[in-house]
Amino acid sequence: MKSYVGLDVHSKSSYFVIQDGRGGEVGRGEIPTTPDGLASLRKRFRLAAGTEVALETGTVAFYAARRLRELHLTPVVVDAREVRLKAHRPEQKSDSKDAAELCEGIRRGIYRSIIHVPPAGIEFLRQTLSRRRHFVRARTSEVNAAKRLLRGAGLSELSRRTLRSTRGWGKLLEALKGQDDLASFIGIHSEAWESTERQISSLEESLRKQGAFYEADLTRLRTVPGVGEIVGLTAIAVFSDVTRFESAKHASSYAGVVPRTWQSGERNQQGRITKNGSAELRAMLVEAAHQARRRDNPFSPYLRNLTVRAGYKKAVIAVAHRLCRILFAILRDKTVFDPAKLAVEKGAFEVTTTRVYRLKRVPTTSG
Repeated sequence: MKSYVGLDVHSKSSYFVIQDGRGGEVGRGEIPTTPDGLASLRKRFRLAAGTEVALETGTVAFYAARRLRELHLTPVVVDAREVRLKAHRPEQKSDSKDAAELCEGIRRGIYRSIIHVPPAGIEFLRQTLSRRRHFVRARTSEVNAAKRLLRGAGLSELSRRTLRSTRGWGKLLEALKGQDDLASFIGIHSEAWESTERQISSLEESLRKQGAFYEADLTRLRTVPGVGEIVGLTAIAVFSDVTRFESAKHASSYAGVVPRTWQSGERNQQGRITKNGSAELRAMLVEAAHQARRRDNPFSPYLRNLTVRAGYKKAVIAVAHRLCRILFAILRDKTVFDPAKLAVEKGAFEVTTTRVYRLKRVPTTSG
C-alpha cells in the first residue's frame, strides 16, 4: 500500500510520521538530519521509490529535499505559513504535531503552496547571486557610513565626493591630512570597502563562469533593453523550470510584482504589489525598469504616460511588471525581444507644446 511521510526538519534532528493510504499510522519517531539518518528511515520502513515526503519551508528544507531525492524519494516542500493556517490545532505546536499535520495534509492533497526545489546548478547560481547582492549592500553601507562621518564633522563638501574607486578613497584621505582621528575612521571604512570590492569581483567572475552554462538563454534575455548579465542570470535562477508556470501572469505573481486585489460585488480595489517570492528578482526588474527613462528605450512611452497618471514610482513598478512577463515569455518560447509587440512606433517625432501662460518677456534697453 502507498505510504506518505511527514518530516519536521531541524538542523540536528528531524521528527517523522508515516501513514498508509487509509490514514493509519505506520510509524513515528526521530532521526538525525544527515544522509545516513534519512537513509535509515527509508530502509527501516521499506519506503518505495517515489514515496512523497512532506516538509515545510525552513533553513535546512532544501538540504533535506536534495538528500531525499538522492534516495529516490519525492520531497514536497510546503510553505510553512499554509501549514500553520491549515493545522488542526494551530495554537498547539510541537515537532510531532507538525510532522503529523504534514503527513495528513500530503495524504489528503490539501496543500497548494508547493515550493519548487531547484536542481543543484540553479541552487548554486541563486546562492552566488545572493552573496553578490549582500556584498553590494555592504559596499554601499561603507560609503554611506564614511559620508555620515564627514557631514558630522562639518565637512559637507568632502561628503559630496564620489567614493566608487580606490582612487576616490585615496583622494579623500589625502584631503584629511592633519585630522588624524577622522582620517583613521575613514581609513577603516576604506579598507572594508576594498574588501567588499574584492569579494564582489570574485563573485562576478564565478557568475561569468556559471553563465556559460546558460549562454543561449542569457543571450536572448540580453535583447531586452535594460537587461544585462546580472538581471538575466537572476531571472534564470528564480524562474528555474519555466514549465511549472501556467502563464506569464502566474510567473509575475510568483515574482511578487502584481498588485493586491480586494474584490467583492461591485467593489474592485487594487493596492500595493504583493512582494511575494524573490526580492532579488524584484530589485533587478526595478533597476532595469529605470532604464526606460532613456529616450531610445522602447518602454519609454509607457513610463512617461504612467508617470503622468500615477507618479514615477508606480510607473517604474508597472514597467518592471511588464519586463517580468517578457523575460518569462522569452525563456518559455526560446525567442528574442521584439519591440513591435509593444505597440510602439520608432522614429524622429516632433512634439509641439501649447501653453496658456508664460513669463512676461521684459524688453531689454540698449545702452
